[in-house]
Amino acid sequence: MTVDLTSIHELRQQGQHETARDQLLLLAAQHPTDAAVQYQTACVHDYLGLEREAVPFYRAAIQHGLSGADLRGAYLGLGSTYRTLGQYAESKSTLLEGLTHFPDAHEMTAFLAMTHYNLGEHHEAVASLLKLLVETTSDGEIKGYQRAILFYAENLDQRWD
Repeated sequence: MTVDLTSIHELRQQGQHETARDQLLLLAAQHPTDAAVQYQTACVHDYLGLEREAVPFYRAAIQHGLSGADLRGAYLGLGSTYRTLGQYAESKSTLLEGLTHFPDAHEMTAFLAMTHYNLGEHHEAVASLLKLLVETTSDGEIKGYQRAILFYAENLDQRWD
């Protein structure tokens, strides 16, 4: 069963996020397997800075069959939330899982780079950001050095004496 979330979206558009949260908490309790309700509940918690409270809703949304752009958003939201909570291993595994479903999700790659940094995996962080830059830039000068940047991204620590 899918719940109509139109009124919730309207509340959020009007800036009434606390009221939307209250209504979503009721809906989430009434419809624990409705992935869309769980996802929207996670999102409102995240928006309000209640990251820890968002986690179980993100997990439930993914578990109960969220799909498409919302699934992509849930993986990003959960991975990012884990990172902000200092749960770096969970962040990394969530974002990597998300990237298996959405390999072109550049936003997940960027958030994964932050997680790599937090884990002390600096080479992976910088290398992935360099690759992302080359893949997404419209800057002609950077594109002109694409081959070199990609080479150095893989060989950041190599020296030529």
